Amino acid sequence: MRAIVLTGPRRAEVIDSWAEPEPGPHDVVVAMRAVGLCGSDLGVYDGTRPTPALPWVMGHEGGGRIVATGSAVRDRRIGQHVAIEPNYCCFSCPPCTRGMTSGCENRLSPGITVPGLLAERVAVPARFAWPLPAPAGAEVLACVEPFAVARSAVQRAGVRPGTDCLVVGAGSQGLLTCLSLLAAGARVSVTDPRADRVTTAERLGARAAEPDGKRDFPFVFDTAGTPAAWETSTRAVATGGTVMVIGMGHEPVGLSTMELARRQLQVRGSLIYDHPDDFAATVAAVVGAAPRLAGLLRPGVPPEEAERAFAEARTAPGKSWIDLSTWEEDHR
Repeated sequence: MRAIVLTGPRRAEVIDSWAEPEPGPHDVVVAMRAVGLCGSDLGVYDGTRPTPALPWVMGHEGGGRIVATGSAVRDRRIGQHVAIEPNYCCFSCPPCTRGMTSGCENRLSPGITVPGLLAERVAVPARFAWPLPAPAGAEVLACVEPFAVARSAVQRAGVRPGTDCLVVGAGSQGLLTCLSLLAAGARVSVTDPRADRVTTAERLGARAAEPDGKRDFPFVFDTAGTPAAWETSTRAVATGGTVMVIGMGHEPVGLSTMELARRQLQVRGSLIYDHPDDFAATVAAVVGAAPRLAGLLRPGVPPEEAERAFAEARTAPGKSWIDLSTWEEDHR
């Protein structure tokens, strides 16, 4: 079986001798069609996010077609196109029992803690393989998971129609956050040091924030997670407003308790989504959102050019992804 594997920092190779997946009774086997790339994947690719072993199959955002089901699976069938929810929670730790599966203490994540999705076929727990309500292109499968991240942050914030919101950072997650806010009826402004990324957000329906313009946004969504983005976010949020932090970084950021209290700010982190409702709602919405999602997707990169896809994910505006549909077609 073919797979795209990491053999060392910034070295991705296509090999044709990777072991076939061994599904358990509650698993399905998915012939992969598309895998999106994000900052977590870049950390794995660069070697700054250590993997359990080398060589290592990367990738966690994607989906494909079910080609086999485990003996105990009753609610999935061969031939269904599915989006994979790549955070397998344990359902038994304290956060999980409270319904906060995003905080699972024993979470398994393809491409991070278990082998990833950049392979011809992968075994996935059936409950984390979500059938699409209607056929969708491979490119849509590449962005269901990060779209769920964005939609969950917007839902947690409680944004109402007509609310002015600022998105700080117009990388792929920032663009998906813009789309989610627009779908919620918000008025969306966006800022990013790179003009080409802002231009992409404008094509989606957001507007560029003026450098010295509005500084009293009721909601600010920080999708970058850097000290510079944090300064922009806390400077732009209104008194009594909320900063939703989606982007993550290791560098500490500052906000005095004096400022926090006097401005009566709310700062909330938003990590992935909670199973099952958040992902299920995204899957239900994704087909209708497909035309708008197409506006942020870059052309798919074939498997043999995987390293180019990782380079694009680092620098190019829009969402980068690897198109595995030719591999999936070979399996038919």
